[in-house]
Amino acid sequence: MWMCIAVFLLWMRSGGCTEKANTSDLIEYTAADFYEKLHSGKMMFIYFEHQVSPTISLFLVELEKSADALQDYGVLVGKVNCNKELVHTYCTEERALHTAFLFRGGKEFLGFDLDTVFDVNSIVSEVLFAILREEVKYVHTDTDLLAMEKAVRGKKDIVLGYVRSLGTQEHRSMMETAYVYGSKYQFILITGGPVLKHLGVNELSHSSRVWFLHCTTPKSSERCPLTRMRKPLSTLSLHSFLQLMEAPLVTEVYEDPSSVQPPQFPYQQTPQVFLFSRPATKHLDLDTATTLAWRLRGLALLVLVHRQSPAVKTPSEYNAAYRLPEKSSEVKYLTLQVLDEVLELFKNQDKEEEDEDEGVEEDDEDTHFGKLDDEVAMSFYESRGNLLDMDLIIQLTSDNFHATVAQSSLTVVLFYLRWDAVSMSCLSSFIEVAEILEVSSDSDVQMCAVDCGEWTDLCAAQPGGSLPIPFQPITTFPSILLLRPQQTAQHYRGMLGSEALYRFIVLSQPESPALLSTQEEVTSFLQVPHAELAGYKPGRVLGLFRTQTHTGVPLFTEAANSLRGEVLSGLLTDGLAEKWAAEHTVDLPALLVFPSWKTHTHPSILSLSTSAEELLSHINTALLHPLPELTVENLPSFLSLGKALLLLFVGEEEDEIGQRQNQALVEEMRGVVALGGGKMERYLACWIHLGRTPAGMSVLGSYLGSMPPLPALVLTHLPSGDEIYQYPPNTPIVASSVLQWLQRIEGGTESAAGMLGEDSWPPNADFYDFLKAMDMQESNSTQQHPPEGEVEEEEEDEEDVNIEEHVMLKEATDSSSSVPTSDSNPDTHSEL
Repeated sequence: MWMCIAVFLLWMRSGGCTEKANTSDLIEYTAADFYEKLHSGKMMFIYFEHQVSPTISLFLVELEKSADALQDYGVLVGKVNCNKELVHTYCTEERALHTAFLFRGGKEFLGFDLDTVFDVNSIVSEVLFAILREEVKYVHTDTDLLAMEKAVRGKKDIVLGYVRSLGTQEHRSMMETAYVYGSKYQFILITGGPVLKHLGVNELSHSSRVWFLHCTTPKSSERCPLTRMRKPLSTLSLHSFLQLMEAPLVTEVYEDPSSVQPPQFPYQQTPQVFLFSRPATKHLDLDTATTLAWRLRGLALLVLVHRQSPAVKTPSEYNAAYRLPEKSSEVKYLTLQVLDEVLELFKNQDKEEEDEDEGVEEDDEDTHFGKLDDEVAMSFYESRGNLLDMDLIIQLTSDNFHATVAQSSLTVVLFYLRWDAVSMSCLSSFIEVAEILEVSSDSDVQMCAVDCGEWTDLCAAQPGGSLPIPFQPITTFPSILLLRPQQTAQHYRGMLGSEALYRFIVLSQPESPALLSTQEEVTSFLQVPHAELAGYKPGRVLGLFRTQTHTGVPLFTEAANSLRGEVLSGLLTDGLAEKWAAEHTVDLPALLVFPSWKTHTHPSILSLSTSAEELLSHINTALLHPLPELTVENLPSFLSLGKALLLLFVGEEEDEIGQRQNQALVEEMRGVVALGGGKMERYLACWIHLGRTPAGMSVLGSYLGSMPPLPALVLTHLPSGDEIYQYPPNTPIVASSVLQWLQRIEGGTESAAGMLGEDSWPPNADFYDFLKAMDMQESNSTQQHPPEGEVEEEEEDEEDVNIEEHVMLKEATDSSSSVPTSDSNPDTHSEL
């Protein structure tokens, strides 16, 4: 029965059951509820919430995730909000601010600093480790391990686990398995120390390991024989390994190997090795099989086939056979000179798996190099071994540039540097877009790339130079240009992800503006969504002119070309334009702007401006949502407007009531814009939904230094300074009150709640300062001029490495990092 329970619990932990009894597992206890559960003697893992900072918010999210896992082990998980009601001691002591508590038997059992329980794995592993502190032992030296072996000899086998650190997924797997099998085996945990040398593990190794010590077997030596688990440590792999350790050491059969059933559950993924026994050497063969079985323990199951049975049809020339799990019933026969040959057969397979693990381990050791700059560089570094498929990308050079661009109505060109992480990340997205466009049968877009590290003449060419090109020299990488024959280049300035780039290319394909000559064409232009944009609704602009030769048409065309890729534009002339002007009660010429957030029946009406720049500004203003929702993707475009952000943060709704509350807050912000009128022109009223844009949580925390209660309203990015103002947290967000608050800020009577950080992006780690080293080398070379003969000798041996010079240079560099003296060179280069 206990085996069935073990399988069920481990299956639950691996995600076998997907339904939950309730939608939110993190229960908020009142003081009365807390004391009731406490006095009942139940185990509880509780956090007493005081102030919510970004760190605390992330912890609460992980705490909620852990509730489902810990309830399988009889642990209730929840929080008590000390801002609502006090629980004596825990809501009044400072130590509770950064501590979560485990209660057992009606009293506090242990406190955990939040630094040690930072995610689901660390919470579950640390709580179970605390509960099992008497069952799971910890050893540091080989002497400690030997003492444990002697203590359990003949009573229990030992499961010995090495994890690189506590709180990891591997630690959790050990603790979950110990909870289930703790009464059957003695579990021991090690995280390092001299005992690793006895086990043959390099202490610098990052791979977790598990050994099974067979201490219940008849005593043949002072130490318990051990078997290492060869698969990566996880809850299920450890469970399977323990079951394999329970399998019979040698199984004796009296039938042919082809008739022997493949291993059944739970050993179905384990190979079988068959040895043949003769009646005359029966006992010797059994001893030989037992010896080999110990050496194959954890690798294969050993079956001894007795040839004395007439059912055994295998020719006598074969003395061994094996069956692999993936081959099911296929048996391969062998003639062995020594038994080590069959051992090598499976150890080689195991060695290949170990080599793969070591490769992963080396990658783990190198990952910190990928974090030396930023997330983009880290992502590029981690995927450095993945070769990009450039089959769909045309490589442009100085020789084929003009001929290639002339072949298509639209050529999209990526200018990149192969050694730049952002460029290579963009190239990956660029290839994704090319693959999507390849599927589109009606697409006449060719995707090209230029490696500017190799083709510098093309990237740095001047428009009027020897290589005439339709764009200015490329100085920013990566850069994406859209080229059309006989037209100036169009720069792509959006996000570098594949989705945004694909959308821009698709919207750039139609003419801008498109000449619409019938009512059906106009209706289709306004109402029919673009089939390739999966529901995305772009803004649209219609220009109404009496004739196509009107002086305002070139201005509108120039503005439409500037909006190409972001907005669809159409041109109406003659009678059709007059009809539309009459329907909307406007005089020609006029512009009708249809923002994506409005229906096509209520456009914004603009008159023709005197310049294309002014017209473009008016169109962009008309397209702007009066109260946009900020996301990671659209934030840069809104910041480029140069307006102060009046920013409302709302939390994720847990139910319909929360949705209505958030909708009411957004409507109140619309009231602020409407009531403020012209005074609101200097502000951009906007909002962030922290459920859809979780990054906003860290933004809000960085603004104010800690996480305020939601909703929160702040004024930031003021053109006049870096101050951040917070709307009083306990004051209802009402349009009139918000406008009064803004007046107090303008009058200088409101205090700032924070300041924006400096826009500096220093390296996250110290790099080797090559420029400073070069300066030092140059300085040394000017002070010491070698004789002419030595110079000639150096030129002859220029390919040799001067080790002494390298050491001298390193010493000079190291000394330059100490406290500078008055003789320090003030002109040395700073770190890039």
